[in-house]
Amino acid sequence: MAIIDADAHVVENEYTWDFMPEEDQPHRPAILVPKPGHKTRAGEYWFIDGRVFAKDVNVGLDTDLETREASDVKKRLAHMDELGVTTHVLYPTVFLRPLAYHQEVEVALARGYNRWVGNIHAQSEGRLRWTVIVPTSRMDIAIEELNYGKEHGACGVFMRGIEGDHRLSDPYLYPLWEEAQRLDLPICIHAATGKFEFFDYFSRDAGFSTFKLPAVGAFHDIIMKDMHKKFPDLRWGFVEISASWLPYAMNDLSVRYTRQGIPWAGRELLQERNIFVAVQTTDDIDYIVETAGEDNLMIGTDYGHNDTSTELRALTNLRDNGGLSPALVEKILDANPRRLYAL
Repeated sequence: MAIIDADAHVVENEYTWDFMPEEDQPHRPAILVPKPGHKTRAGEYWFIDGRVFAKDVNVGLDTDLETREASDVKKRLAHMDELGVTTHVLYPTVFLRPLAYHQEVEVALARGYNRWVGNIHAQSEGRLRWTVIVPTSRMDIAIEELNYGKEHGACGVFMRGIEGDHRLSDPYLYPLWEEAQRLDLPICIHAATGKFEFFDYFSRDAGFSTFKLPAVGAFHDIIMKDMHKKFPDLRWGFVEISASWLPYAMNDLSVRYTRQGIPWAGRELLQERNIFVAVQTTDDIDYIVETAGEDNLMIGTDYGHNDTSTELRALTNLRDNGGLSPALVEKILDANPRRLYAL
């Protein structure tokens, strides 16, 4: 049995942007350091498109600099061996929030990041897979980046629960979903938000609302809009928001469907809709399985970060101490994420 970490991270650094194409270099992010004696939330900040973003406030100190930044890929792989993990699916760090007002900056950031992580993948013997960043304000380039990602080891499309002015059911995004479906790349909704007004309203002290709730809302929205009928072969993943919300959301949806006289899929909903959800070891997994079945659940560690979703040894803890049947453990650690990411 392989052990697949469905939600690991890579932390961007100043060398990430060396991979920006030359024409994009004027939009390269800069690193700002507070003046001596000034007490600030972070030790370093990104300066991007006229705004600053904390750079080092969510760093997992149970990893070292070279492994969480993947600047030493062999060292990262050795740490994975130590943790008993076969594959990491890499998600970004700085992109968990909106970054750019201007199209040309959004494009530059996406291109630079994708080429950086594509290079990391090329050194990893296939063990570091990743989710591609798409600049949704330029759909033509977004589709180009989907194809670049597919050709360079990406196994999913990184998406936030809100993307600018667009919900994930917005027809504006349909060309992206069509191309992702053609390329066999799932849409992977991570704890994040992509709208400045939403981010600014909650970001100071409401991380749950800022990052978690947009993904839960997106889950509800794509089901209510029957996205599985529009894109029958497209898979959807929801990561780093635990899964304890799943019974609540499904109950709410069942009430709405029943009142409209529409048949409700019940426990088969996730399988019917090609939706996968990452659990945490703190979830009541038995209850979630009873509600939503066992064929569409997976687990991640949030490797490289330090927040409420982080558990470096979550995968082996689930296997060795979770009290679950071996068959269920095999599905969560291997078979289910393998299906989502087409590994």
